[in-house]
Amino acid sequence: MARIREFFRITRNTGAHPTEVECGYQVIFTKDGNLLQLSTYGSDSRQSEKKTSQTLQLDRERAKELLKIIKEAFPELK
Repeated sequence: MARIREFFRITRNTGAHPTEVECGYQVIFTKDGNLLQLSTYGSDSRQSEKKTSQTLQLDRERAKELLKIIKEAFPELK
């Protein structure tokens, strides 16, 4: 599990990942403010039972940054 402290642009070339996974989300209420938690689960071809692979948490400021990044990547979204 990791709490994101910063976003930065990566400039190297890469392609789409061939594997798709499911992502669950939840809002965690803390005394310092809400956190958005995103948890990905292993691919369908994983040998073991479904379990969390990676969990990321975003506070209000990181969520605000992510919204800006999403709007830049998909300008047609409102």
